[in-house]
Amino acid sequence: MSTAAPEPAAQADAAEPSLLRQALNVPNILSLLRLAGVPVFLWLLLGPKEDGWALALLVFSALTDWLDGKLARWLNQMSRLGQLLDPAADRLYILATLVAFLVRDIIPWWVVVPLVLREAVLGVCVMTLRRRGFAPPEVTYLGKGATFVLMYAFPFLLLAQGGSDVAAVARPIGYAFTIWGAVLYVWSGVLYVVQARNALREPAE
Repeated sequence: MSTAAPEPAAQADAAEPSLLRQALNVPNILSLLRLAGVPVFLWLLLGPKEDGWALALLVFSALTDWLDGKLARWLNQMSRLGQLLDPAADRLYILATLVAFLVRDIIPWWVVVPLVLREAVLGVCVMTLRRRGFAPPEVTYLGKGATFVLMYAFPFLLLAQGGSDVAAVARPIGYAFTIWGAVLYVWSGVLYVVQARNALREPAE
């Protein structure tokens, strides 16, 4: 993690466009659309239980997650706002899915608790870093990979509901991806904590 002391506010403001201009670029519009879809996704799972539409929205989220990063690089529209929106959308979709799947008994509590605890610990780390004048941890390839694996697992878990032949095929795949993604997700969280601890020790050295 390249967590470093932030530049002075005036210098940062001069180097970057306003938040409004950042929000109106194409990659960030896609990230905002993903964020807006989180409550709709949760409602589809817990309200009418329209798993087909929820699955379609989850696939759309995964596609835009891949596309906004590509477009940001292709169009040279990488921004500080985008660096915050992208992981925020990922985490909200994961948390929303975990809550809905726990309520519907699709996955057990002992899978959900470590993942939610990981997010709580990282939230404390980010607040501590900000209080000490450091930027939030950058998203690592391991963390992004863990997110992708979980996002692949969730559609299979939805398809696994019921007694059809498709459900029978999707069930082992969904649980395999869930276990793999959960381990990577927790491990990436441990690495973020270690990196944050090292960054917080730097001024004292």
